[in-house]
Formats: sequence, C-alpha cells, structure tokens
Amino acid sequence: MNVAVMVAAGRGTRMGSGVDKLFLEIAGLPVVAHSWRRLDACPCFERVHVVIRAGMEEEFERMAKRVRFLKPYRLVTGGHERQDSVWNGIQSLPEGVEVVAIHDGARPCVAMEDVERVVSEARLHGAAVSAQRVTDTIKTSTFGQEIDHHLDRSCLWAVQTPQAFQVEVIRRAMRCVRDRGVSVTDDTAACELIGQRVRLVESAHPNPKATSPNDLPYIELLLANTPV
Repeated sequence: MNVAVMVAAGRGTRMGSGVDKLFLEIAGLPVVAHSWRRLDACPCFERVHVVIRAGMEEEFERMAKRVRFLKPYRLVTGGHERQDSVWNGIQSLPEGVEVVAIHDGARPCVAMEDVERVVSEARLHGAAVSAQRVTDTIKTSTFGQEIDHHLDRSCLWAVQTPQAFQVEVIRRAMRCVRDRGVSVTDDTAACELIGQRVRLVESAHPNPKATSPNDLPYIELLLANTPV
C-alpha cells in the first residue's frame, strides 16, 4: 500500500498579511484543493492523509464535500514546524504502508506522471525526490551586496515535492532529526543525517509552489491547461 501525505499546516506569510495562500481561489478551487485532487487522482495511492493546522478541521471537511474526493482520507493535526507536521503525518499511517509520498499543499500543478515515477523510485531505492535542473547562473554572497563565488550549475538541482520514501526509512530519518534537535527544510535533508541515498527524479512538467502573489497567474495558467 502507498499513501500520500499532503502537508497543509502552514500559514504562507509571504503571500501577504492575513492571507492564507492555501485557500486562495484559483481556477475555481482553493490552491490546496487542486493539490489534493492531484493526489486523489493518482492510481498509485490508496489513501491521502492531510496535515492541517489545529482548528481547521471543519474548513477542510467542507472542502472535501465540495470537491467529492474519491479516496479515503484522514485529517491530521500538524505541529509547530514543517518537520513536526511531517512527523505527525507519517505517525498517522496505518499498518501495511510500503511507500509514503510527502507533498506540499501549495504545489497544485504536480503531474500524475511525475508522482508515479517518484513513488516507483522510492520503492526500489528507499527514497526519491521530484526535482528540476537549475538553469540560472547561481552565485553566493555572504552579505547580499557582492558576489563571493560562482557555482557550477551543472551539479545543481532545485528539489520539489513529492518526496517519497519507504516508510521505515523516513521514520528513522525523522526520528534522527527529532533526537538531534536539528532543523531541516525538507525531508530529503533528514535522509542525509542517516546516510540514506535519495534518487533524483527530473520533473517532466512544471511544478511551481504558490509562495508569493507573483506565482498565482502562472499557476492559474498551468491549471487551466493541465486538467486532472
């Protein structure tokens, strides 16, 4: 059995004061509903667990009734940081789950083809991540005023979600994060702590994250042209 865990417990402060980016309506539905629909439509998943902020249960239940998702789902209360929410999500999994795919609720354009490739690679290798090659020239700058160093972009990848793992691999990795008291920005960083190799799966389709208002027109265009 494979299960998708969608992390939707953040507040999206970069979108603007008082705005919850996950509930911004784009192409007829909230951003997070589009993300959920993509996971719900993937044949490789039997269930979807949605990690949400405490107190948002009724809002998500109303959305689920509105969209009429087909797969069984479970709402899970998130934690203070993203890594805490991921931990709660994987702890909520039932017995018998082989692979769990962790996806950001703010990535509503993810393609089913890319999801299935990431899950397949994780089943074979333990861990895999959707990613795209970096095409811009990248520099480092310590104080943000002058260039310090040039980086070879041929070795650089921008990682996205989903990030998929054999369940025991991600449980062991996230337990290590908690035991060491460290902070990680994504789930593959937890794998580095335990020496788990992560397979890169190059995205065949655009998979932007709704972070700032400037992202929304592009996301709306993609949603209009890539129906589920």
